[in-house]
Amino acid sequence: MTHGQTVVACLAAGLAAGAARAARAQDNYEIQVYGSETVAPGRTMVELHSNFTTQGRRAVDDGLSPTWHAEHETVEITHGFTPWAEVGFYVFTSERAGQGAQWVGDHIRPRVRAPEAWHWPVGVSLSAEVGYQRRQFSTDTWTLELRPIVDKQLGPWYVAVNPTFGRSLRGAGVKEGFVFSPNVAVGRDVSKAVNLGLEYYGTTGPLGRPYAHNVQQHQLFAVTNLNVSPDWEVNFGVGQGFTSVTDHRIVKLILGRRFGHGPPEEPGPGTATPAGNKPAPEKPSGE
Repeated sequence: MTHGQTVVACLAAGLAAGAARAARAQDNYEIQVYGSETVAPGRTMVELHSNFTTQGRRAVDDGLSPTWHAEHETVEITHGFTPWAEVGFYVFTSERAGQGAQWVGDHIRPRVRAPEAWHWPVGVSLSAEVGYQRRQFSTDTWTLELRPIVDKQLGPWYVAVNPTFGRSLRGAGVKEGFVFSPNVAVGRDVSKAVNLGLEYYGTTGPLGRPYAHNVQQHQLFAVTNLNVSPDWEVNFGVGQGFTSVTDHRIVKLILGRRFGHGPPEEPGPGTATPAGNKPAPEKPSGE
């Protein structure tokens, strides 16, 4: 190998390693494809996201804690302020044998949706999430995420697409700019209480400069949504990763509960949510 070829090979390896670190920093704390509906004004949704990595990274990598047999618990609290606006707050934690329970970070997420009066044929909303994660759990300690959300109900079928754009505000990935992470959910109602579906999560790299395929993230989850009560949200899934930088097997559970009084969450025109996320009807006083 010539000197020039050696330099090129080293540069390529360095770029690949940097991309791999960036991809691995997208840890699994909240695994969810958003629907377009927002929480009704005056009501509060409390959700617990439980994600257990059965097969993941075994060793410390670039200062990041292993994900092998890590239990990630995230508390999400979302309050509706208007028929088209809400604000969510997240607390991330991680627990693993030998490390105990640890606080990972916090995020805040305002979100707005297209009002029903606009009569759009699909549901549309936009969230902006910003927050902090400790360096032990992410190579980027401050991050920003912009998440457009489009969804549609087609008879018993439901489709949601989240073409997400995230960037580092402080950390190893600052110079990369916005990184594209597509999320897609497809589900079908098999009864009034059960919706079965697939959820895809990916991270392909900076806009216009995608990572090599082997350092991209690609995960597919088989999920069940349960409509056990108008006030409850239940989502369970098992996911498989398909690249070396993606955790290979994750089991996830989302439990959500609506509190407070107010009008129901009403999906946008032509839209609805999977069985486990259907809006609650208006409740009489003295719940």
